[in-house]
Amino acid sequence: MSQTLQKEKSMVWIRIFSIAIPLAVAILLSLPTKLSLGDWVYNLPHAIGVVNTLTAICLVIALVAVKKKNIILHKQMNSAAFILGALFLVLYVLYHASAESTPYGGEGTIKYVYYGLLISHILLSIGVVPLVLLAFFYALNDKIQKHKKIVKYTFPIWLYVSVTGVAVYLMISPYYVH
Repeated sequence: MSQTLQKEKSMVWIRIFSIAIPLAVAILLSLPTKLSLGDWVYNLPHAIGVVNTLTAICLVIALVAVKKKNIILHKQMNSAAFILGALFLVLYVLYHASAESTPYGGEGTIKYVYYGLLISHILLSIGVVPLVLLAFFYALNDKIQKHKKIVKYTFPIWLYVSVTGVAVYLMISPYYVH
C-alpha cells in the first residue's frame, strides 16, 4: 500500500473515531435503562479520578522531558497518557451506562464554578479527541514539524481536560450515594 493511501486511510479512521467516540458516549449516557453490572461500578468514579490525575502527571512529565530533549521519556509518558485516556473512556462509559448521574449538591457561587468547569471539561474533551489522534499520528509517522504544530493546541487542552476532570470529581465526590 502506498504511503499516501495509508495516510488517507489513517485520516479517515481519525475522523471516524473523532465522531464515533463522543457519539457513543452520548448514546450510552442517554440509555433509558441502566445496565445492571453490580455495586462495584460505584467505585469507578474514584478510579476515574485517579486515572485523570495520572494522565495530567504523565502529560506534565512528557512536556518536561521534551524540553530537556529526552525524547524516549517524552514518548513513554505520552503513550501512558494515551493508554490512560482509553482506560478513562472505558471506565466512564461503564459507570454512566450502569449508574444514575449524581446531582451536584453545592449551593451559591460554587455551584456556578462546578458547572462552568463541568461544561468546559465536557466540550473540550470532545474537541481534544481528534487533536490527540492527529498528534500521535504525526509523531508515529515521523512528521515532527506537524506534530509540534498541533501539540501547541493539543497539550494545553488535554491537560485542562485532565485537571478539570479531577476538580469536577473532587467537587462532586461528597454527593455520591454509594
